[in-house]
Amino acid sequence: MAALQPSHVPPSTFEYGGDEISALVLDPGTSWTRAGFAGEDTPKAVIPTDYGVTPDGKLHFGDNDVHTVRPGMEIRNPMKDGVVEDWDVAPHIWKYAITNRLTSALNEHPLIMTEPAWNPPKNREKTLEIAFEDFDVPAFYLAKSGVCASFGLGKATALVIDVGASNISITPVHDGLILRKGVTRSPLAGDFISGQIRAQFATANIPITPHYQVISKTPVEANTPAKANLRTFPESQEPTESFRRFEQDRVILEFKECVAQVWSSHAGPYNEHLAAQQPGRPFELPDGYNTMFGPDRFRVVEGMWQSNMILPDPSMQLDPATVLTIPQLIQQSINAVDVELRPLLLSNVVVTGGSSLLFGFTDRINNELSALYPGPRVRLNAPGITVERKFAGWLGASILASLGTFHQLWISKREYEEHGAGIVEKRCK
Repeated sequence: MAALQPSHVPPSTFEYGGDEISALVLDPGTSWTRAGFAGEDTPKAVIPTDYGVTPDGKLHFGDNDVHTVRPGMEIRNPMKDGVVEDWDVAPHIWKYAITNRLTSALNEHPLIMTEPAWNPPKNREKTLEIAFEDFDVPAFYLAKSGVCASFGLGKATALVIDVGASNISITPVHDGLILRKGVTRSPLAGDFISGQIRAQFATANIPITPHYQVISKTPVEANTPAKANLRTFPESQEPTESFRRFEQDRVILEFKECVAQVWSSHAGPYNEHLAAQQPGRPFELPDGYNTMFGPDRFRVVEGMWQSNMILPDPSMQLDPATVLTIPQLIQQSINAVDVELRPLLLSNVVVTGGSSLLFGFTDRINNELSALYPGPRVRLNAPGITVERKFAGWLGASILASLGTFHQLWISKREYEEHGAGIVEKRCK
């Protein structure tokens, strides 16, 4: 019987496909799942991680299917707190993202996936098992999303501020390795802001009519009731509450992108009187109702920076007294790393994540960091290109997997069969 090859020995060119075979890059998030080929600058497939399940048990994935009105279809998400919770469905979403736009020959391409810094060992091993047992890939690697985001901007050392859907995380990276003791996170991210907007609309008695309900509408003056012809459904054909809420979130996302704004700390702490003097921003809902938003557009975001500004939201179980705001997260992260590394990290701050695209976000981060650390030189790296900011983790993994030296890191299928799923802890650090 041949001797087992040690787990630290890299796979041969034959085992990982060789340099002429493009690796697949998969970046699963709470809101979106991104897939593409290594070496490219954007993912070819970007699909919602939310999925639909009809009463007959059929699953519906992708932008078109999940937004189609179906009787009794519930909208669910396999992720919780940034990591996989439902292992029965998550692999189907990953496979759909890859096979729908990229390739159906998974056994011909190595696969690199991203993961958050707090992904538990059991989840890591389960991911490895799925890659080899279900997807039948020839080689696999699991990369930390914080490391990938810093590599995406050409940095081996960085303080990565990632503002996603379910979490905002601060990840210190040094020489391509995560400093685990400095990783901090908080739920004050994209979903939190959506909840704040929903709460603000409820307080102002502004109904959120989703797009699928509107057949036609008549233009109306600002602050006057909408005049829209709304779609009605027979009792047995009505969409579920989860579907309605999911579609309302699309309207809230539009509001976030067009209206919501981070208060500039150049003007001092958030001040309702000063905010009221700023020019308002108009927004029209799908049913035609429109109004000018003044201080409200700052207020819905301010809870990220000051916990006493969090609006009551029954849908989110948050305790403003204990939840960590962005300045507190940064302080906690920096204080947890060695003193000599702090100036180096502060001079390489990377801002990433779709929710960091809020108007004024990077300016506020820069001001907060300068106020917290007036001594060291603070340098912020936030790509101005929307795609780079939203897909930084995917882009970094794409660059990583396309490097000629990366073949030493691949876990081959043979190694998995010889050493078991535990090899992921040794090779993917």
